[in-house]
Amino acid sequence: MESQGEGVEMMEPKELEHHKVGFPELRFRFPDLRPVVKRGSFGGVSCDRLQDVLKSREVGEFLSGALAGAMTKAVLAPLETIRTRMVVGVGSRNISGSFIQVIEQQGWQGLWAGNTINMVRIIPTQAIELGTFECVNRAMTSVQEKWDQNGHPKVKFGSISLDLSLSWISPIAVGGAAAGIVSTLVCHPLEVIKDRLTVNPIDYPSISLAFRKLYQDGGIGAFYAGISPTLIGMLPYSTCYYFMYETMKKSYCQVKKKKSLSRPDMLLIGALSGFTASTISFPLEVARKRLMVGSLQGKCPANMAAALSEVIQKEGLLGLYRGWGASCLKVMPSSGITWMFYEAWKDVLLAERRLP
Repeated sequence: MESQGEGVEMMEPKELEHHKVGFPELRFRFPDLRPVVKRGSFGGVSCDRLQDVLKSREVGEFLSGALAGAMTKAVLAPLETIRTRMVVGVGSRNISGSFIQVIEQQGWQGLWAGNTINMVRIIPTQAIELGTFECVNRAMTSVQEKWDQNGHPKVKFGSISLDLSLSWISPIAVGGAAAGIVSTLVCHPLEVIKDRLTVNPIDYPSISLAFRKLYQDGGIGAFYAGISPTLIGMLPYSTCYYFMYETMKKSYCQVKKKKSLSRPDMLLIGALSGFTASTISFPLEVARKRLMVGSLQGKCPANMAAALSEVIQKEGLLGLYRGWGASCLKVMPSSGITWMFYEAWKDVLLAERRLP
C-alpha cells in the first residue's frame, strides 16, 4: 500500500527556479510630513513644503471626504434622527408618525437631536472611509498589474497545476471592505454617543455629559458596545456600496461614451449604490442598533444572534426590516449627495493634478 506522500510529485529545484517570480509589495503611500518642518524657516515651518503636502493627492481625498460628509449630514440630519428611532423601536412605526411625534415632544430642533456629535463623527468618518478606499483601491490595482507583468507563481501537486492569480480579486471590493473596517474602528465611539443623544436626549442632554455618563456606566468598553456586529454588518455594506458605485459608474460611462459622470449622474448612481447596499445588510443594521442602545431600554441582547432572534420572535421576519423605508429615505439621498460633493471637492482640491 503506497503512502500518501508518494502520490504527490514534489517540484525539483530547477523546476522551482523556473517558476520563481518576484512578488510585488503592497504599499500604501501617505503624505510624508517630515519635510514640512524645516530648520530656519518662519515658525519652524516651510510654507513651500506645507503647501506641497496639502496639495498631495491623499490629503485632497481625505479633505474632500470630510467636507462632503459634513455638508451631507447638515442637510439630512432629520432623516437620520427618524431612521435611528425607527430602527431601535422607539416611538411610531411609520415615517410620518415619527416626524410628528418628535416635533410634538421636542419641537423642530428635535429633528436635529444629536446632530452636533453627528457632525463631529461624520467628518473624520467620511475622511477616513473615502481616503482609505482610494488608497487601498490604488494599491491593490498596482499589485495586480505588477503581478501580471512578472507572471503568476505556479504550484504543482502531481498532475495538478495551480496558477496563483489575483485577477479574481476586485480592488474595489477590497478597498470598500478596508474603508468600512478602518473608519468603524476609529470612529465607533462617536457613533455610540450619537445614538444615545438621538434616542434619549433627556438622560443624555449634551456630548460632554454623554461621554462622562457612558464612561461611568461601562468604562472604555461601553464606547465600543456593538462593535462586533458593526464590523460584521459593515463588511457586506461597505464592500457592496463601493463596488456597486464604481461598477455602475464605469458601465454607465461606457454605454454613454462619457469620460466622466455629470453631477446628476453621480447623484443617481450614488443613491442606487446606497439603496442596494443598505437593503442587503439591513437586518445586521437592526441587530447592531439594538445592541448599541439596548441598555437604554433596561435590557440588552447578549450578542448579535440573540438580537436577531429577539426581533424575529417579537415581530417576525418582517421585523428585521423595520425602519427599512426610513433607512432608504435617508441612505439614498445621503449616498448620492455624498458622492456628488466628494467628486466636486476633488475637482477643486486636486485641480492642478488633473491638468495635462
